[in-house]
Amino acid sequence: MLKRKNNIRWMRLASVGCALLTVYFVGRFIADSIVQEFDMVMHVRSEPTFHRLIMTASAIYTVLMAIPFMPGAEVGISMILVFGSKICFLVYVCTVTALIPPYFVGRLVSEKCCARFFGFIGLTKAQKLIEKIAPLSPNQRLHFLLENTPSRVGPFMIQHRYFALFLLLNVPGNIVIGGGGGIAMLAGLTGLYSPLAYLFTVAVAVMPVPLIISLTDL
Repeated sequence: MLKRKNNIRWMRLASVGCALLTVYFVGRFIADSIVQEFDMVMHVRSEPTFHRLIMTASAIYTVLMAIPFMPGAEVGISMILVFGSKICFLVYVCTVTALIPPYFVGRLVSEKCCARFFGFIGLTKAQKLIEKIAPLSPNQRLHFLLENTPSRVGPFMIQHRYFALFLLLNVPGNIVIGGGGGIAMLAGLTGLYSPLAYLFTVAVAVMPVPLIISLTDL
């Protein structure tokens, strides 16, 4: 009986993993297609064509960035490399815009749904933790997590959660934990980030790369 439950658990985990990989590779295909389109249009000296491509790429980039586990950042970097520093502000605005919807989606998802999902894939510890903090207020959740997180790093990251958010949005390879969209949704799910403070943190967190490129290109 126990062996059967473990097999079911691993099958469900594998199914979730395959679904996430599918999302990633679909996004990768879209991103690569856009980059190839950039290469083709660079040989065409048509202002309307450039403008149309920039607007289309910006819209697709915003959508990709908002979806968890989508490689949207690569499209933004490619846009800057192809069109230069003049487009940095547009990429910055698109990035901030993209990270707002998943945060609010995370806030709308009920704790019961999260607990059921973790229970479905066999992560019972995560399920029980969510069930414990579900009825708590944000301040109560914060105190509970600070007191019950076993490692030394955990409490520090929770107490300085906005700084942790800043780091996660800038760390290379964050696609493994969901990319920008996934991190934004997780921030909303926790209930520990107030909307205005979250928006301010995101606005600052995504600023360094466009700002550095703009300044070094002067």
